[in-house]
Amino acid sequence: MSLGPIMMDVSGLTLTDTEKTQLLKPSIGGVILFARNYESRAQVQALIAEIRQVRDELLIAVDHEGGRVQRFRTGFTHLPAMAALGKVYDQNPTLAKQQALACGVVLAYELLEIGVDFSFAPVLDLDYEHSSVIGDRAFHANPSVVAELAGALVEGMHLAGMKSVGKHFPGHGFVKLDSHLELPIDTRSFEQMAPDMAAFEMMINQGLDAVMPAHVIYQQVDSQPAGFSAKWLQDILRTQLGFDGVIFSDDLSMQGAHFIAKIGDRVNTALDSGCDMVLICNHPELVAQVIDEHYLANERLHSMRAIKGAKIDKIAYLDYLSQLQELL
Repeated sequence: MSLGPIMMDVSGLTLTDTEKTQLLKPSIGGVILFARNYESRAQVQALIAEIRQVRDELLIAVDHEGGRVQRFRTGFTHLPAMAALGKVYDQNPTLAKQQALACGVVLAYELLEIGVDFSFAPVLDLDYEHSSVIGDRAFHANPSVVAELAGALVEGMHLAGMKSVGKHFPGHGFVKLDSHLELPIDTRSFEQMAPDMAAFEMMINQGLDAVMPAHVIYQQVDSQPAGFSAKWLQDILRTQLGFDGVIFSDDLSMQGAHFIAKIGDRVNTALDSGCDMVLICNHPELVAQVIDEHYLANERLHSMRAIKGAKIDKIAYLDYLSQLQELL
């Protein structure tokens, strides 16, 4: 069965009958889990097994970056904010890259062990020191350092068998406003955005698997936010930067997406602009409005399942975990 382009969330620790029915809809291709879905490792494994029993091929994802953005905590390694790796890099680049690799392995191993397909990580935004929503989620202010550390993190994720999602293209770090709450506008020219773009271009050249665009308007480039812009997603990301992986929208229920009033129009605009899958989170009434629409299936989405042949055993995982002790 092909995957539809909508990733939805679920309400609690187990599936409701309504959610079981929804997960069978052709428009649904994945489930994103949140802290409200997590009580313990055993419980969340049971929830994931329940989802798989309803429809095995669905993608299951979570925001698990480390720092303040990590949905599962008790029973999981609480990974550091990525800025901690940037600080280590300034003193000892070799050690920082080793720790970033270890972070990637630990992050991926622990999620894959319970049945999650991938995390929306890493953050590739630059730290301009005035974005509260990005802040210490960013590795560094220097795009080359971001690419080195994020590249090591992704290498670790790949070793364990997990695909990567770089966000928030083409860069959310410069604007102060939080796109969860408002629609930020970046006033820089395309040329002035070169450092932000460089981090993504270097990561694409290193084999980045997927990208999530920002709910930000870059007004000198296009009047639409990047996630609703064919210029950004098709002309720049696909054609100019040569990216051929998966494009996930950011959450279409965020205020940064509300410049389009109706959820159906938001979904269609994001898909028409170049997104392969759109996220609708925390608002089941919005999912209900679009779940019976007929969307084209997207075979590219199947690439986000675990990497075949990748293997990290328990002993290797514990060795990588020990490398993080100074950061934890």
